[in-house]
Amino acid sequence: MMDLELKDKVVVITGASTGIGLGVSRAFARQGAHVVMAARNEARVKEEAARLTDEFSVRCIGVSCDVATPEGTDRLIGSTRDAFGGTDILINNAGTGSNEKIADAPDEKWNAYWELHVMAAVRLARGFIPMMKERGGGVILHNASVCAAQPLGFEPIYNVTKSALQMFSRCLAEEVIGDNIRVNCINPGLVMTPDWAKTAKLHAGEKWEDYLRNVAKELAPINRFATVDELADAFLFLCSPRSSFWVGGAYFVDGGQKRTV
Repeated sequence: MMDLELKDKVVVITGASTGIGLGVSRAFARQGAHVVMAARNEARVKEEAARLTDEFSVRCIGVSCDVATPEGTDRLIGSTRDAFGGTDILINNAGTGSNEKIADAPDEKWNAYWELHVMAAVRLARGFIPMMKERGGGVILHNASVCAAQPLGFEPIYNVTKSALQMFSRCLAEEVIGDNIRVNCINPGLVMTPDWAKTAKLHAGEKWEDYLRNVAKELAPINRFATVDELADAFLFLCSPRSSFWVGGAYFVDGGQKRTV
């Protein structure tokens, strides 16, 4: 197995109690990293953190917070400082899809997604970058979406805010690379998560698996969803010293879903 040099690194991951965030937390713990797992559901995030601690003999803590609010990001920053003195890696993963028409979506919905997908990343960068500088550098990875470059018609707010997150990632990369802090953006396509299964069951009932096969056939040339583990491998590499020359990029892990060059 390639040594990704992640042992004993401290990693902060938002949206970490389920889906991609949980899978990525598990992948880092398996590598010997210590993980600060942030999510809104206190019982679930603490339970998952305890499970990873026991399984991989690393220190994982669960922090209950809503990173779409200044109070939530402050809580995460403070909890990480108290527990580890700072962090080596920040993964902004918290997010969710939307479903609306532009003509009908109220300002409040636009603002809510802006706070979750963009301002959470801005506030966490402001809070954690000084700590990374003290540690001699670090890595920030933003989980955007293939929709940042190739929008889906039913979720314009998601498309717009994920595109903004990608641009923020690029701007931040140029600002902090002189401090040995690498910033990149990862843009997944279809990934099999509990949210996708829930959506499919609502639309298709007992035939939910057929529904998902049709979604994959329509959108991705590879004709399937990625597993969370497949995507987590990309997160590991982009946060490891093995990708030391990768700066300011937007890397698509999408099974060919993005149809442009």
